[in-house]
Amino acid sequence: MEALRVDSVGAVSFVLRVLAQDDPGAPVVLILPAMALKAKFYLPIARALHAAGLSVVTTDLRAQGESTPGLHEQPTFGYRELIEVDLPRVLAAVRTRFPGSRPYLFGHSLGGQIALLHTAAATAEQRHAPTADGPTADGGIAGVCVIGTGTVYWKAFGFRRWAEALLKIQTIGLVARVRGYWPGGMLIGGAMPGRVMTDWARHSRTSRYRPAGTTRDYDRLLAELDLPVLAISLDDDRLGPKSNVDFLCGRMPRARLDRWHITASAGVAHRDHFAWTKDAAVIGPAVAAWIRDRRRPQ
Repeated sequence: MEALRVDSVGAVSFVLRVLAQDDPGAPVVLILPAMALKAKFYLPIARALHAAGLSVVTTDLRAQGESTPGLHEQPTFGYRELIEVDLPRVLAAVRTRFPGSRPYLFGHSLGGQIALLHTAAATAEQRHAPTADGPTADGGIAGVCVIGTGTVYWKAFGFRRWAEALLKIQTIGLVARVRGYWPGGMLIGGAMPGRVMTDWARHSRTSRYRPAGTTRDYDRLLAELDLPVLAISLDDDRLGPKSNVDFLCGRMPRARLDRWHITASAGVAHRDHFAWTKDAAVIGPAVAAWIRDRRRPQ
């Protein structure tokens, strides 16, 4: 795998790992991780997508995996920095490596939220301020695929889980606010930055995306998003269940949306929030067929 370094603001840097096709016209997909997961966790799906004919790029989110500096070596940050600061620079590097490409984003859980919110803002910018040479610097995204990505709005969970969702997610948000970070445990296995978790907890209370410090109306932008979106849910996923994915999809009425709810009949044996990567040999070709031919997975 090729390795590319990308610098963001505040001495933050990322390592992009690239599996490129010989064909320069092959579709390009960038994989964005979930909370507290490293990019190398997605190597099985990256290899499956590459074997199906796509060029694939993986990267860590800020303060995860190979990104530097570490969580406790930088000021806290939230959704805004991930969406508005880091991802545009990562995408610029992807487009430099693959000139003329319009990448697809493949996001898992938080990575899917980041992908959708960035794409909604970028396409709105492109729509309102096109350039003579094509997409603006933040535009040019071909589509988004998300897996295990749903709202964490407490009422989107089934009625029997309302109290659990409120208690656990707001406890995480409170601890993150007091300590400046979430140390891990209870829903999230690893440490996470404070403002990411308080942004997350605010979304859970209100159903709205209001990242600290942003000037963007992400809920309006999501409602205007009109690109292809493949939203995948898994029937054993308690962190991103079908009801939560459906709720988020309802916030994108103009998206060219395809839904794939994975059950045992799909030939996927591991259908929880994390273990689905063990069935990358099934999921990868289905996602690649959607990207290449807009063939809806069954």
